[in-house]
Amino acid sequence: MCERWLEDRVGCDRAHLAKSGTSALEAAALLAGVGPGDEVVMPSFTYVTTATAFALRGATPVFADIEPRTLTMDPECAAAAITPATKAIVAVHYAGVGCDMQAMRALADDHDLVLIEDAALALLSTYRDQPIGGLGDLAAVSFHETKNLTSGEGGALLVNDRRLRDRAEIVWEKGTDRIDFDRGAVDRYRWVGLGSGFGANEITAAFLWGQLECADEITERRRLIWDTYHEAFEDLEVEGLLRRPVVPADRTHNAHLYYLLLPEAHPRASFIDALGARGVHAVFHYVPLHSAPAGLRYGRAHGELGHTDRISARLVRLPLWTGMGTGETDRVIEAVRGAVSSR
Repeated sequence: MCERWLEDRVGCDRAHLAKSGTSALEAAALLAGVGPGDEVVMPSFTYVTTATAFALRGATPVFADIEPRTLTMDPECAAAAITPATKAIVAVHYAGVGCDMQAMRALADDHDLVLIEDAALALLSTYRDQPIGGLGDLAAVSFHETKNLTSGEGGALLVNDRRLRDRAEIVWEKGTDRIDFDRGAVDRYRWVGLGSGFGANEITAAFLWGQLECADEITERRRLIWDTYHEAFEDLEVEGLLRRPVVPADRTHNAHLYYLLLPEAHPRASFIDALGARGVHAVFHYVPLHSAPAGLRYGRAHGELGHTDRISARLVRLPLWTGMGTGETDRVIEAVRGAVSSR
């Protein structure tokens, strides 16, 4: 039921419910056929499993810079990072806002690369009226407890390239043709390729189904909270005291998170401490992968990742959850204004 829902809402050819978004990315790496000597272009400003899924196959993550409006991978930087060893591109949709998928699709097609969407944060977002997750050859979504729709831990692999459909079934069935056996196409199932235990179980799916039944209501509620923040901080942005998120006109977002970008001269730690003193728990986000110990060991940065470094040091995430009431959003808004004025 969950898989059919995803196929219907995203428009993908096939959806496979997974144990986690990480499992879905690892399956995508396997399906992309990456291995030692291959390179995979991706942003450095992302969660670690975007890179580990491919490093586990022996491939080298190549980190490209982000563009400062949407905090998603800059197409020009991605293009410059492509070499004869490049096998795939991973487009990460940050904060529920889609990457420039037209540009990424053109890059993938021009260089005969597999295009994978890391849509962990972006289910029910759109790019040019098309659902995120349905634009790459493969996509991974997450249902972790921190996501808009959750099963506690869970995810899904979305297959859009029909040429990968049969192999995806083998990967999902631990490298066997068990699905053909279940269909009656063969009289026994055998080991026919590589795969693993990526799939979710019925209990996880049952929990998730209750969320999917309310998906539109959850998304609408989160967007209302997001819009309340956005309107409340407009004057602070006009005064140059902070920067709000940008959602391009050709995209819609699912209100996964709301962040603020502080001026470079303002220490983020003191701003977070000031919010904490007012009873509001705010946090930063990703430590860029290209500067992490494992990123230096298993990957490489292409050029100077200036936007990635500067933005990651300035970003603050505000509380946002589906059941958040008016009193709580007002408290956050008041705390932000107080923290800004106390600089």
